[in-house]
Amino acid sequence: MAELNRREILELAGASALAPLAPRVGGIVACMHEATSTSFDFRPAMEGYSRAGIRAVEVMLTKAREFADKNSVASAKRLLDDLGLRVVSTSNQLGLAEPSATRPKNLEELRWKCELAQALGCDRIVAPTLTRDAFTEDDYKRGADNLREAGDIARPYNVTLMVEFTRLSTFVGTLSSALHVVRSASHPNVRVMMDTYHFWGGVSKFEDLELLRDGELHHLHFEDVPASPLREQLEQRHRAFPGQGIAPLRRILEVLKRKKYAGPASVELFDPTIQATDPYTVAQRARSAVDPLLG
Repeated sequence: MAELNRREILELAGASALAPLAPRVGGIVACMHEATSTSFDFRPAMEGYSRAGIRAVEVMLTKAREFADKNSVASAKRLLDDLGLRVVSTSNQLGLAEPSATRPKNLEELRWKCELAQALGCDRIVAPTLTRDAFTEDDYKRGADNLREAGDIARPYNVTLMVEFTRLSTFVGTLSSALHVVRSASHPNVRVMMDTYHFWGGVSKFEDLELLRDGELHHLHFEDVPASPLREQLEQRHRAFPGQGIAPLRRILEVLKRKKYAGPASVELFDPTIQATDPYTVAQRARSAVDPLLG
């Protein structure tokens, strides 16, 4: 990645801190996750989202790094500013919570991702749990320690790590488990987030939303769960635009608003056809799907 010295990083971060955090004001707003346009490079994806009227984006750090390698990190930040885009989240870093042989590598990757997220003016990184390994009860105590260690790495960058449960994870596969490990870690730079596809397509219960404390949810990925195929056959590529499936998204949003969530509803889709579609067209479609649900 094109190197940025600490002074440049702090200057970029300071400039971002002075800008109003528009996507946080007035409730939940539509956001585009760059994974939805992964067939495109950083610039065309961001330009397409901006043309469609999107103002909140969730940037893939690997895409931003590719752009920075060819240009500079400062150029990436300038592009976002010129397009009127605010990076409200970044994606992602795997393997931060669960015990794993790859943990040293994961923590090393986390360092450059925190640096890049900060330079882009963002204060958070998604930390999914995708493992299918077997774990013991004691592993959850190690998981809390692991998250505290990762949180200590993120703290100097003013970055929060957001634990994301995933529907097939054997370590953190439900909202209740995510809340358990985050609360056990009890670190100011470790929070919980939710993806509606993993929530409704997995084994979480609607009632689990009541476990959230006011303001505890830090970020939201917002997609639908299709009626077909059967839940056991669902794959990431089956994620649907909000309103095109069976998840009770309006009811979920009602509870989250009551629980004081005010932030992005980030559309993250993995259908290869959608990912290969012009980002402007996809973002227009996402807005038309999300905005009516936000009310």
